Amino acid sequence: MIPTHKLTRAVLWLLLALAPLPALAAQTALVYTTNAAGDKVHVIDASTNKVVQVINGVEAVHGVGFSPDGKRVYLSNEADHTLDVVDQKSGKILKKIHLSGRPNNIAVTNDGGRVVVALTEPFGLDIIDTQKLALKKMIPMNGRMHNTYVTPDGKYAVSGSVRHRFLNVVDLATEQTAWEIKMDGGVRPMTFDVNPDGSTRRIYAQLSNLDGFAIVDFAERKEVARIKFPDEPKGYGVAEGRVGAGVYSHGIGVAPDGKTIWVNSHRANAVFVYSLPDIQLLGHATLPDLRLPGRDPIGAIPDWLTFAPDSKTVYVGNSTFNQVVAIDIATRKVTATIPVGQVPKRMNTLVMR
Repeated sequence: MIPTHKLTRAVLWLLLALAPLPALAAQTALVYTTNAAGDKVHVIDASTNKVVQVINGVEAVHGVGFSPDGKRVYLSNEADHTLDVVDQKSGKILKKIHLSGRPNNIAVTNDGGRVVVALTEPFGLDIIDTQKLALKKMIPMNGRMHNTYVTPDGKYAVSGSVRHRFLNVVDLATEQTAWEIKMDGGVRPMTFDVNPDGSTRRIYAQLSNLDGFAIVDFAERKEVARIKFPDEPKGYGVAEGRVGAGVYSHGIGVAPDGKTIWVNSHRANAVFVYSLPDIQLLGHATLPDLRLPGRDPIGAIPDWLTFAPDSKTVYVGNSTFNQVVAIDIATRKVTATIPVGQVPKRMNTLVMR
């Protein structure tokens, strides 16, 4: 006969072996939406598509980024010429870091040690040390800078100038320009795809007066192709004064799984989706509009986009209607309409683990 204590121990080991493995730590994805005509940032929980937090007191907020641990939110403040550091949990401003001039968009380095801030004047990029929460240096540029990004491999900061029409690449190891190319239109939002080794393969850039986007080969340092949107759908943008201003498309991004690229279109009032790496048109998602008797239809004017980390949902900021829409990536259908602040534009997704 097996002793009772040995039998009990055997049963316990069997129960432990049969027990399911602990679930991976749950992720919470929060979509931060800055409102260009207000002083608020709306935070959307991607699991419920509801606003769960409002950050107040950042006038004319432009770009938004995060520390890797998710504890800090960085906001560029055009009114005060500051980078505002916000406690993620409470939404309170911890510090206002004075910049060299008026900021536009921002990007956080992969290690979280620096924030790159694009400046309209003076011409340059400010580099913020996030440990000291202080301005480290300003990298001079050849014109007004608008949007800036850190490449997926974390090695470069890529920035564009709308007014002076060039694309600049800074080596983050040396904090100096590595290369720069002229474009024939103002450089607006950009995104990237990667090579199998994780290095940057291509830059996809929206340009002023281009109803589509340009493709820049990163290794060759030159534009290699242009994609033009299909002729249909169309008919939007005139009533809103966007097409006349040369802004046909604003908002572009590669889904986190790297399989598709999504691109906003003002004229189509839609988001076009292309496969990667072959860049074949897959279709589009139609955005809300407003139709009044005797007037041209008024479109949503999509001004930015961001993704849920599982690549199942893309979020688009509709500046005309003060809303963010959630679009199911598989069906390309709007699944939620989320009211936010005045003229929502730049957005970014924070993944909390």
